[in-house]
Amino acid sequence: MSSIEISEELGVRYLHFGSHWIQGAMRIARPWALELDYTRDMMLPLVLHPARGWPRTSLQVGLGAGSLTKFLHRHRPEARLKVVEISPEVVTAAWQFFKLPDASRRLDVEVADGHEFMARTTREFDLILVDGFDAKARAGMLDSVPFYVNCRARLAQGGMLVTNLLTRRGDASAAIARLRQAFGEHVLALPPCEGGNTVTLAHAHAPLRIGYDALRANAHKLKRDTGLNLLPTVARLIKSRGGNALVI
Repeated sequence: MSSIEISEELGVRYLHFGSHWIQGAMRIARPWALELDYTRDMMLPLVLHPARGWPRTSLQVGLGAGSLTKFLHRHRPEARLKVVEISPEVVTAAWQFFKLPDASRRLDVEVADGHEFMARTTREFDLILVDGFDAKARAGMLDSVPFYVNCRARLAQGGMLVTNLLTRRGDASAAIARLRQAFGEHVLALPPCEGGNTVTLAHAHAPLRIGYDALRANAHKLKRDTGLNLLPTVARLIKSRGGNALVI
């Protein structure tokens, strides 16, 4: 792991791994909000599963600045959150600079290799979030067929995997193909957001179908409940797919 660096600009605090790549961000005045576009996209499963009791269990591989963890910790108070992060320095930085909540019955942070953890765990999760990169924006084994197969095996009934795919060439097609090797056609790649991130969703069970009107209604409800506005994400998705319903 390269050196951990913290920068601030216009009220936003950033995490870097000794390079220009941004590994996480927090608006200091709103530490629980999702500052980066792709982190908001990664919460799309909350629109697909609108019940406030979902997810009951969540696994995050790659902590960064802890944005996703903090959002779920605040807005899904009944959920059990597990985080696996390979670098103890990143965990320390998240607690020291990015207001990550202390470990508790609700939040368990483990320092471990995410690929190795997925290969050995027997737990099941409603939601698995994968957002792990090194200083050169490489995901390593976190973007591999064996890792995705292990993720699929650890999804509870109705569970969903969300991955942040970041490629320096801006083309995530190879990673999406690897996901499809593990999940078949139950894979949805969102249109890339600003910064080159492509967020991809996958699940392992019966096809999921939701009409666009219901999708918009769920996004409105999520905004009312949490302040998170996923209506732009939903609009991008609908524009890219056409039809009148989302099928995964």
